[in-house]
Amino acid sequence: MAVTECPAVRDDAPPVLRLRLLGGFHLSRGEGDGGEQVDVSASGQQLLALLGLRGPTTRSVLAGTLWPEVTEERARACLRTAIWRLNAAGSAVCDPRPGVLALSRRVRMDIEDFTATAHHILAASAEGTGAACASLMGMGELLPGWYQDWVVFERERLHQLRLHALEALSARLVEQEQYAPALEAALESTRIDPLRESARRAVVTVHLAENNLAEAVRHFKAFRGLLRTELGIEPSEQFLTMVRHALT
Repeated sequence: MAVTECPAVRDDAPPVLRLRLLGGFHLSRGEGDGGEQVDVSASGQQLLALLGLRGPTTRSVLAGTLWPEVTEERARACLRTAIWRLNAAGSAVCDPRPGVLALSRRVRMDIEDFTATAHHILAASAEGTGAACASLMGMGELLPGWYQDWVVFERERLHQLRLHALEALSARLVEQEQYAPALEAALESTRIDPLRESARRAVVTVHLAENNLAEAVRHFKAFRGLLRTELGIEPSEQFLTMVRHALT
């Protein structure tokens, strides 16, 4: 089935469709949270999500990824049906070149906003840390309840990116002596992954910067107890040295 070519879009043109994948699939038409929701079939949701996460992809790869349990011919037929059902979504899918599908340039994704914020923080930029903190704290998990292999892979990739960005953000805020948001970012990373030592070190770093030695030691001991219970291991020597130096 033919789809529209990807049109050229002015830089200042507003997006026609907004695709949200963090916290669950949601497609809406128009700007802001009050946009009109667009109903999409299950197959259409998977197609849009896959294109949003991977970018332009050949029809054969799309068909094989989304319908791996059927024959190639049947998978291609399923893909054509999914595209046909997406007509109500306002041409969300386009054809940038023969045999390749992509999201239309008029689709705005929350994934794009998140990754831009995360890479901005990891690039050691000191600008916009307040907005970055709010963005990283408020995001949900990628497509919860979806268990396809390609979703699980992307979910873990974004999970790790968020953790690294939160830890970098906490360190940046400590440098700016903004200890309350720094602690908030560090604690959020421990909430996401309680056994992640680098996140725990970020929390202790904030406490030490504020000279809250008792809080730093208390947090270290709580983490050490958790590690012993869950994994039967000890914190690294690097972490132990941080606390030991604080007490000497």
